[in-house]
Amino acid sequence: MAKITIADLEKIREESRRTLVLREGAGRAKITVHMGTCGIAAGARDIMSAVLKEVEERELSDIIVTNSGCAGLCSKEPMITVELVNFPAPVKYIEMTPGKIKQIFDSHIMKEQIVKEYALAIGSEMTH
Repeated sequence: MAKITIADLEKIREESRRTLVLREGAGRAKITVHMGTCGIAAGARDIMSAVLKEVEERELSDIIVTNSGCAGLCSKEPMITVELVNFPAPVKYIEMTPGKIKQIFDSHIMKEQIVKEYALAIGSEMTH
């Protein structure tokens, strides 16, 4: 295994700092990438990278990106939940790919139009 260099550590630090800034900010949207062990095994790390890439490339400073554990639907991983301010309900998207993430940004995040073909649930799973 190769040794980690100072440059490698600086790159890791910068990437972590950028991620934390996104997570701490107040925003008009919150994207949660479900990263339980089943999600990670299904590719949730690639999905997190794709989400962060879209935020960065579109220069969006009002998007909160966070993660959570398992959502309980292992066969539908990787999954994300999108919540928009002033939007009636969160949307849980299933079987995500980087290409689907781009579509969700184009439609849901930017135009507030749910991408129904990828949506498992609209609204909270909780019963009142």
